Amino acid sequence: MRTAEIFRMAFSSLGANKLRSALTLVGMSIGVFSIIFVMTLINAMRSSIESGLNVLGANSFEISKWPPISFSHDAWMKYRNRRDITYSIATRFKEQLGDAARVNVVMGRGGLTVIYRDRKTNPNVGLLGTDENYITAFNYDVAAGRNIGPDDVEYGRPVCLLGADVVQKIFPNDEPLGKLIRIGGQNYTVVGVLASKGTSFGSSQDNRVLTPVTRWLAIYGRSFRSIAINVQAFSQAELPATQEKAIGAMRLVRGLHPEDPNDFEVFSNESLIEAFNQIADVVAIGALIISAIALLASGIGVMNIMLVSVTERTKEIGVRKSIGAKKRNILVQFLIEAVVLALIGGVVGVVVGVGGGDIVASVMNMQIATPWLWTGIGLLVCGGIGIIFGLYPAWKAASLDPIEALRYE
Repeated sequence: MRTAEIFRMAFSSLGANKLRSALTLVGMSIGVFSIIFVMTLINAMRSSIESGLNVLGANSFEISKWPPISFSHDAWMKYRNRRDITYSIATRFKEQLGDAARVNVVMGRGGLTVIYRDRKTNPNVGLLGTDENYITAFNYDVAAGRNIGPDDVEYGRPVCLLGADVVQKIFPNDEPLGKLIRIGGQNYTVVGVLASKGTSFGSSQDNRVLTPVTRWLAIYGRSFRSIAINVQAFSQAELPATQEKAIGAMRLVRGLHPEDPNDFEVFSNESLIEAFNQIADVVAIGALIISAIALLASGIGVMNIMLVSVTERTKEIGVRKSIGAKKRNILVQFLIEAVVLALIGGVVGVVVGVGGGDIVASVMNMQIATPWLWTGIGLLVCGGIGIIFGLYPAWKAASLDPIEALRYE
């Protein structure tokens, strides 16, 4: 038999059993889709990770009561019971480091509305209490006006810097500098505007307002507040030594004994990337398990539909054998049919998985990256499933006695 004829018969067989074929294809597609979708999304995240997770400035790390990422309830209880890093502790820590590094403190509150006359933003603006080192610590630039100064922090002045999104919303055609705005029932004078920084994983980094941390604490209180401290070394070479000195200084101001463990977290851009990679690996393993289960069920479906096909075409097989078809010809024919069935499901799963992953990546403003390796692996696995689960039906068809097959009704 010619190869083209074998493929034509394979598609004809699938068309003759539309419902069974469709159910088998759906199972195969789901198995491939789950892994391709997840890998497409993970690849997109990995491609954007340098810019997306590069939230801290160069040569810097952060000290906080809380770790950057935690999913364990027991761990969350442990961190919750830690002592807060108060402003007085942060101030003493800054004094301990002295000129060894640049230190920034920051507190935040979200879900606020910025009002100027009859204009206002959506209630999703973040108000950050910080100091003069924030823009360096988090890679911002001042586009107009000035930065928060040490005197603003010392005297708790009601001044602020606006993010680009806030400016666009309430000052579309006006000059914001010197204007009086209102946030949470408090008035602030605009002294500067931050340059646009764009989005990170679908979240705007420009939808925020900066004000002196002392002003922030005066409004929202100091109780049950834990401050995040960013420490920036003056060069990459000094970073390890600066980190060791910062840990020692924090232990000192926290009153920890030598045998006590740290009751604070230290993390950098590198540790954030490492934490993301660990989560991505766990998600990938979960997707692989789900895919394996779906593909196993699909393989059983392939075997079932091929056994039905053998039964329905018993007489056809007898006719072919009686006119000279060899056992090998029948075996190859049914194996190709099984592989075609599996590959169609695999191709559908790949197309939907890559398309879905790219759509999500586009919505989250991430770089689109197709997982070519996993696409190839997925199709190879589908082909292998077609061979493995189609082998028994093909062998059964090839082993039919032509006389008995011709008598079959």
